[in-house]
Amino acid sequence: MTASASTALPTYDDVAAAAARLAGRAHRTAVLRSRLLDARLGAEVMFKCENFQRIGAFKFRGAFNTLAQLSPEQRRAGVVAYSSGNHAQAVALAAQILEVPATIVMPHDAPEAKVAATAAYGAALVRYDRYTEDREGIGRALAERDGLALVPPYDHADVIAGQGTVVKELLEEAGELDALFVPLGGGGLLSGSLLAARALSPACRVYGVEPAVGNDAQRSLAEGRIVHIDTPRTIADGAQTQHLGELTFAILRREGPTVLTAADDELVEAMRTLVTYLKIVVEPTGCLGLAAATAMAEDLRGQRVGVVLSGGNVDPARFGALLAG
Repeated sequence: MTASASTALPTYDDVAAAAARLAGRAHRTAVLRSRLLDARLGAEVMFKCENFQRIGAFKFRGAFNTLAQLSPEQRRAGVVAYSSGNHAQAVALAAQILEVPATIVMPHDAPEAKVAATAAYGAALVRYDRYTEDREGIGRALAERDGLALVPPYDHADVIAGQGTVVKELLEEAGELDALFVPLGGGGLLSGSLLAARALSPACRVYGVEPAVGNDAQRSLAEGRIVHIDTPRTIADGAQTQHLGELTFAILRREGPTVLTAADDELVEAMRTLVTYLKIVVEPTGCLGLAAATAMAEDLRGQRVGVVLSGGNVDPARFGALLAG
């Protein structure tokens, strides 16, 4: 069973309700600027730094918003989630705070720092091979066998609403924007961002950015159906999704964001840019938006631009190795 039986698409009112639940629970993360970066890109660029969020990524928002609405019976039984790392940590921490048992399905090659943190929050781990096994099938089987509430990483109304609070906060602080760049994997963050942007900055052009080798969302919107792909081999481990969800596809199709892609070498350059100009560590997935904005710099000149940095969970040795080339 899922954490909520509702299949209705979330609305901005759900995002606002999620923000109320998250008040005092999630960090209201910084919006950073760099005059040198502004000059380099020829635009006013505002970075929403979810690398400073609890567990180091935006995922805590959707996880806590979802678990906070479980029934007493569901809380006692516990939850199960599947994730390469950030959603895993988010559900584990939310479950610890709310005293809910949690089981997390994680791939064998998940970043060790993410695995260790998930276990440290008290979750039970079930490991699998992301290239040969179906994590969704494993999660559903555990939910059915043990009566657990399934908390998917993106295709859930409460998860999407929670993720939408990222851009709600950004727009409340920065004001209306001309363009907004959001990392894109399964579409939960982009879907929630669209709900917030359409309500608070309706003229803003919204761009979702996915790995170049994993452009299933781009293809799905072009073909008018959910396209399934093999697990993409990219350094953006948080966006190694195989398809959009039913809810996220419906929202993206309705709202019509432009979907762009970024190659791994562009992500490394964006990581280097952020540590150089803002002195912050951002994981490859979190750099998708900046990589695309940099490639589009000529089209953004003189504009007010928002870039969501979705997380900072990258092993220090891995970070150094990527920058060293």
